[in-house]
Amino acid sequence: MQNRRNFIGTISRIAAATSMLAAGVTLSTSAYAADTIKVGILHSLSGTMAISETSLKDVALMTIDEINAKGGVMGKKLEAVVVDPASNWPLFAEKARGLIAQDKVAAVFGCWTSVSRKSVLPVFKELNSLLFYPVQYEGEELEKNVFYTGAAPNQQAIPAVEYLMSKDGGGAKRFVLLGTDYVYPRTTNKILRAFLKSKGVKDSDIDEVYTPFGHSDYQTIVANIKKFSAGGKTAVISTINGDSNVPFYKELGNAGLKATDVPVVAFSVGEEELRGVDTKPLLGHLAAWNYFESVKNPVNTEFIKKWKAYAVAKKLPNAKTVVTNDPMEATYVGIHMWAQAVEKAKSTDTDKVIAAMGGQTFKAPSGFTLTMDATNHHLHKPVFIGEIRADGQFNVVWKTPGPVRAQPWSPYIQGNEGKQKL
Repeated sequence: MQNRRNFIGTISRIAAATSMLAAGVTLSTSAYAADTIKVGILHSLSGTMAISETSLKDVALMTIDEINAKGGVMGKKLEAVVVDPASNWPLFAEKARGLIAQDKVAAVFGCWTSVSRKSVLPVFKELNSLLFYPVQYEGEELEKNVFYTGAAPNQQAIPAVEYLMSKDGGGAKRFVLLGTDYVYPRTTNKILRAFLKSKGVKDSDIDEVYTPFGHSDYQTIVANIKKFSAGGKTAVISTINGDSNVPFYKELGNAGLKATDVPVVAFSVGEEELRGVDTKPLLGHLAAWNYFESVKNPVNTEFIKKWKAYAVAKKLPNAKTVVTNDPMEATYVGIHMWAQAVEKAKSTDTDKVIAAMGGQTFKAPSGFTLTMDATNHHLHKPVFIGEIRADGQFNVVWKTPGPVRAQPWSPYIQGNEGKQKL
């Protein structure tokens, strides 16, 4: 009878294990969950945003490996749970809920577009979890459950336009605001319109154009930019996102629109996006970021070396030509700062980590020590403006002397006075 019971028990355990495996549950993950701290990686690995977001997933995994190699966090290894919301904005919320409620992650590192971030915000607030958001954005938001490691408008968009208006930047008088049709470009352009108006630029000297995600035919738009530029010194401010950047820049080249005629400054084009483009016709066009791979300092040299070695070791696509970029640096900094805050709080409890995050510092690949602002959950960051080179890298043509404190609520939008704190 005892043997029969043991036999039935063994069969039951095998059946349970088989059904768990069929459901995609990894036994070792469940068995060792108590010995690890889970973190979520929420980036589009397919769809229109995969061109930008896939490398953020990979650099997050590299950072986690780096932290684990040094002993983990509070003596526990970090365990990444990677999901693919597939450039589908409502799916971001669903995947975020799964990471927090089912996978029990301590924090989530993810999102690129503002529409994906807006989609997940209610989930993070409801479940009181933490999102680290690594991409420049439009501001006009401040959430207790989010740490913004990318730039606010005064750390990217405003300095870029000031540069274009300056003598060094070409003295632009007319502006084409060209973006993908969603919240980030529209809100950024609302801020830029108000800023340009404060500088005496007339509405008739501003042209605002939007295209859907994944748009690929820029022939008419580029022809119209050419026409508009006949009315005076013109610059294009591009908030095009994702893989639409490739046909836009190709069309600029086809139309022979050079940076000396009409400079384009982009806020969502970095080294990663330029990997898919023949950059020769784009020489001299600009991007504004808080980091470029081309900046020279020992921390960046080490960061680039680690990333290139990781890409080869993990056999990433085109591993021999991988590049670093601004949102990758912001991801790297964000994960390290979160780990430091957990160590300080001696807990992964959301409220304790939030309290410990304020004032955290990290020596970043940008060459500056970045500080997390305790009152607005944004990093103090330097600003760089770079010109595109033939090799797809950037020459820095202008930079701030040091890190700039973020203004999440733009002072150019009425009613934002006194709103800079959580």
